[in-house]
Amino acid sequence: MKSQQSIPTSKVARATQFVKTGVKIGGNYLKHNVKKLVNPDLSRDELHEDNASDIYESLSQLKGSALKVAQMLSMDRNLLPKQYSQRFQLSQYSAPPLSAPLVVKTFQQYFGKSPQVLFDSFAMEAEAAASIGQVHRALSGDRRLAVKVQYPGVADSISSDLKMVKPMARTLFGLNEKDVDRYTAEVELRLLEETDYELELRRGQEITEACAHIDGLVFPKYYPEFSSRRVLTMDWLDGLHLAEFLATNPDQATRDRIGQTLWDFYDFQINTLRQVHADPHPGNFLFQADGRVGVIDFGCIKVIPEHYYTNYFALINPDTIANRPKTEQHFKNLEFLLPTDSPEETELFYALFVQMVHLLGRPFAEETFDFADDSYFAEVYAFAEKLQQVEEIRHSKVARGSQHGLYVNRTYFGLYSMLNELRARVVTHRPDWLRSGYATL
Repeated sequence: MKSQQSIPTSKVARATQFVKTGVKIGGNYLKHNVKKLVNPDLSRDELHEDNASDIYESLSQLKGSALKVAQMLSMDRNLLPKQYSQRFQLSQYSAPPLSAPLVVKTFQQYFGKSPQVLFDSFAMEAEAAASIGQVHRALSGDRRLAVKVQYPGVADSISSDLKMVKPMARTLFGLNEKDVDRYTAEVELRLLEETDYELELRRGQEITEACAHIDGLVFPKYYPEFSSRRVLTMDWLDGLHLAEFLATNPDQATRDRIGQTLWDFYDFQINTLRQVHADPHPGNFLFQADGRVGVIDFGCIKVIPEHYYTNYFALINPDTIANRPKTEQHFKNLEFLLPTDSPEETELFYALFVQMVHLLGRPFAEETFDFADDSYFAEVYAFAEKLQQVEEIRHSKVARGSQHGLYVNRTYFGLYSMLNELRARVVTHRPDWLRSGYATL
């Protein structure tokens, strides 16, 4: 893949890139509409393909939060037409890498020396490149290292980038303006944390130690002496990304073992640590032939407030959802139902959110869940599509749902998606208070 020689870092340069993309999208719509005059039955597939290609090309040149938004959207296969999600999946670990001079410049800035001096050997060609940084191989003595180098200017451009992404998201994907505004603030906080590699190092060490007892997980050791705010060094872990691993045709027992490891990892983080690795896309895991899973990125960690945790997970207990007064109170605490709702709005949103809880909580309702059940995922996607068509949601003037739900829901969606790709059967371990018959809150 051709390396990138420079990254637009000023607000003007980055805004110009967004404007150019907007012009291309406008041209794509014009071309589509002219063709539709000739053929009224023409589908929007070619339009989506052209737009997806132009948007990804632009965001991959900008790097940072703009590309991170694409990465997040790629995880939600129903939010976007397939042409977008397929193209944006490249941002998970296949974005264009930085050129060698830009990498050396970063080391000079934070260590006062080149990577060739800091390490015994350093591969200038990146092994992987994603939204915020890229990874290089290095050696120090007999230690094989992975060195993550952040793209220049990423942290400084987050706020302005998200302001420019919002109109594109609303227009192309039909998202509610108030919801976009609320969730953008949550995304901005997480992205600022992701650009702080010193914070990621500390969190990586803490969660690694806390989760060391979970069978089947492999964590790298981190090296503070080779790390800074924009460079992070850890052990090199061997393994394959999910698509490559599945191409080796692992047997069902191995798939189930990996699936169980992932489920137990997230169950422990959410229900015990109350903080979670909230970026569960395949680029952050390495799968090994013996069924072990390497976890290689702790940049995006969502700390779950106690108030949100108790109200959100109380709904998983079927005794709660069978009790309307309790369920309504939890919905109000989670801002699904609002004080300004009319009786008609209350009935509408209560019914929709009860359906959502039943659907997304279904794996918790069974002791063992088969994530190879494609009909379940088709049902989830159909429900999400239904929500997009509800006029009261599309044209709402208020944001609905706590901002904390953005990363918690995305965590579960990413986990469910990986388990589906694995075709894994999982014992859905969970705390006793989430089971029927336990006294609910």
